[in-house]
Amino acid sequence: MKTVNDKNKIEELLNKGVEKIYPSRKELQEKLETGERIRLYCGFDPTAPSLHIGNAICLNKLSQFQALGHEVIFLVGSFTAMIGDPTDKSAVRKKMTREEVKENAHLYQDQASAYLNFSGDNPALVKYNAEWNDKLSFKDLIELSSHFTVQQMIQRDMFQKRIEEEKPIFLHEFLYPLTQAYDSVAMDVDLEIGGNDQMFNMMCGRDLMSSMGKKDKFVMTLKILADEQGNKMGKSEGNAVFLDQKAENIYGAVMSWSDGFILPAFELATKYTMAEVEEIKRKLETGENPRNLKMQLAFEITKLVHGEEEAEKAQTSFINTVQKKEIPEEIEVKKMSAPQMGILDILFETGLVTSKGEGRRMIKQNAVRVDGEIISEDTLELDLEEERLIQKGKRGFVKVISQ
Repeated sequence: MKTVNDKNKIEELLNKGVEKIYPSRKELQEKLETGERIRLYCGFDPTAPSLHIGNAICLNKLSQFQALGHEVIFLVGSFTAMIGDPTDKSAVRKKMTREEVKENAHLYQDQASAYLNFSGDNPALVKYNAEWNDKLSFKDLIELSSHFTVQQMIQRDMFQKRIEEEKPIFLHEFLYPLTQAYDSVAMDVDLEIGGNDQMFNMMCGRDLMSSMGKKDKFVMTLKILADEQGNKMGKSEGNAVFLDQKAENIYGAVMSWSDGFILPAFELATKYTMAEVEEIKRKLETGENPRNLKMQLAFEITKLVHGEEEAEKAQTSFINTVQKKEIPEEIEVKKMSAPQMGILDILFETGLVTSKGEGRRMIKQNAVRVDGEIISEDTLELDLEEERLIQKGKRGFVKVISQ
């Protein structure tokens, strides 16, 4: 496979969304400009049933390398997800079963295909790290562990914090970066990319590749989607936008972001070039209404995930239901299991909320309506023998009726 070594395209590749490159940007740039084809990967632990916009940042970067002819690996952390990444965690993660991991991951490739090509002349490869980690013996694990020190692992900020707070650190948590490091060795990669919160884990892979005499692996850390105050977008923060959401929900979720997310999201979560991102910045600085730019952003992100036609429908729906405060013409009808149900059960079973706790908060904020009337009591029981219209916030609509 012939690669593209155009200096301008490589410059764009190494600038857009990139925070740091190890050992240096200069060395990676020189390697790419020779036209040598490199193998790179990013790992995605299936700790949720869907990828999200934060993952899409890495997918975007993988797609840039793929477009230049390099070998891209989409790695599903089918083994590492069972351990649980301790990064940024003040308490131990709940361990997942193999069945939970398999169920979560079954749509990952489909969702990633919005950004990567898995067919054609240069298809992205899909790998699962249980393939090699399941084969490791206890002897193998001891040998791998000999390449790292306890001091090296325990220096991580979240472990230091737990020590100060007298919270436990479990031995298996030390094994997560070791296992991720072994992915690089098993696949013999030249480059690993990931969010800047993954730097420690990725550098462990760099160290292991070097100490096992393989090669000097490059590491590229990407910026995290956050506003100017440092407020992050992601699963841990509870504000992630998942790629399995309907087009209108993705569009609406982006529209609910603060204005501070506009510029970084154009850089990280869209296909816009850095020149186009600079033009967005200029518009913001010269007083263009941020709402217009946010609608442009919401359209671009929704188009990437669902296609242009669905993005246009989502934008029309948003204009009608939020800006014009109209009720959508087409509303999904869901049949409930009982002729009478509590409002919290209805909100949860219809998927308008992800938990009853969220339902209570939404009701407390006067964000839930039944047949157009604001609900103030979370103990409300509804008769479902006739169709009822349930609304959550400005965009969430569903009709319910008993079976």
